[in-house]
Amino acid sequence: MSNRVYIFDTTLRDGEQVPGCQLNTDEKIIVAKELEALGVDIIEAGFPISSPEDFRSVQEISKAVSEPVICGLSRAVEKDIQTAADALVYAKRKRIHTGLGASDFHIEHKFRSTRAEMLERAERAVKFAKSLVEDVEFFAEDAGRADPVFLAQMIEIVIAAGATVVNIPDTTGYCLPHEYGAKIKYLVENVKNIHRATISVHCHNDLGLATANSLSGLINGARQVECTINGIGERAGNTSLEEVVMILKTHQKLGLHHQIKTDHLTPLSNLVSRMMRMPVQPNKAIVGKNAFAHSSGIHQDGVLKNRENYEIIDPGQVGAGASSIVLTARSGRAALNYRLSLLGYQLDKPELDRAYEQFLLLADQYKNIDEKHLETLMRQVGVGITA
Repeated sequence: MSNRVYIFDTTLRDGEQVPGCQLNTDEKIIVAKELEALGVDIIEAGFPISSPEDFRSVQEISKAVSEPVICGLSRAVEKDIQTAADALVYAKRKRIHTGLGASDFHIEHKFRSTRAEMLERAERAVKFAKSLVEDVEFFAEDAGRADPVFLAQMIEIVIAAGATVVNIPDTTGYCLPHEYGAKIKYLVENVKNIHRATISVHCHNDLGLATANSLSGLINGARQVECTINGIGERAGNTSLEEVVMILKTHQKLGLHHQIKTDHLTPLSNLVSRMMRMPVQPNKAIVGKNAFAHSSGIHQDGVLKNRENYEIIDPGQVGAGASSIVLTARSGRAALNYRLSLLGYQLDKPELDRAYEQFLLLADQYKNIDEKHLETLMRQVGVGITA
C-alpha cells in the first residue's frame, strides 16, 4: 500500500454550505486557484444539479485550474450524475462523486427503503457514472453509524461496478477515533476487491473529533482525506485541512506524506475567512492568530531561549511569519526586555527592574501593551534609545 495521502479539498462544496458564507463563481475561481497553488490533489468544486450558479462554478473552475482533479457531487440519480458530467466537460482530470445512505437509520428514515434496494441503487449509480467518466467516487453516507458487514457489502459492490474511490463518511461526527479507525481496518481486511480503490475519510466535527477520526482512518489504511480550509462546513464543520497536513508533517514517524506546500496555509486561511466573512477563532490550531503568540512569562522566557521549548511547529512553515511575544500583566522581565530591545532600548538590570514595576501597573490598566505604551514607559523611567 502506498503511503501517499491524497488531499481532497471540499471548501467550495461542503465548506460553502455554511449559512451566510456562499461565494459567487468569480470568488470560487480565486479560491480554487489558491488551492491549486497550495498543492491539493482534488478540488470538490460544487454540486452541479443544485443550482445554475453551482453548475457554472464547476464548469468555470474546470477551465481555470489544470493540476488538481475537479470533482462534482451528485446524488445517486441519473439526472444528477449526468449534470455533474456536463459541468465537468472542460476539466483536464474529472471525477463524479455520487452515493447514498449506508446506515440503517438513513435507509429507513431518509430513503424509506431497504438494504437490498440501496445496494441495487448504488451499483446502478456507479455504473452510470463510470459510463461518463473514468474516475468515480462513491460515498456511503452515514457510514460512521452503519453496520460494518453491510457497509463492506456495499463497498465491494460499488468497487466491482467501477468506483475508483470509496468515501466512508462519519456524516454526523458520531464516531470515536478508535471506532472509526476500526471501521476502516474492517473494510481493508474484509472487502476482497478493496485493493482496486482508494479509501477516503470524510469526517464531521459535531463532537470535535473530525481531525482525530480522519487521522485514525489514515493510520488504518485510508489514503485520501476530505477536508476544508479552516475546518468550515455543515453544522460544526469538517476536518481541518491545515490540521491534518501539519500532523502528518510533524509526525513523520507515521510514514504518511502529502504534497501540500504548507507555507501557503495561513495566507489561504485568511483569504477564505475574508471572502466567506467567517472569522477564524483566535485559538484555532495552526492558523489562529494566537497559534504562535505567547503571553505567559514562563512561556515567553522559554521561547526566547529556544523557540522549540513551546512551539512544535515553526510558524514560517505555515506562512505565519514569526512567533509573537504579547505583553500582558502575565509577562515577565525577559519578554519586556525583548520587546524594548526591538525598539532600540538596551536596559541594565536596575533600569529593567524599575521599568518592570511601572510596566505591571500599565498592564493592569491597559490589558495589552503596545509600542506607544512602551515609549511612554521609557520616558517615565528616564531611559533613552541606545545609539
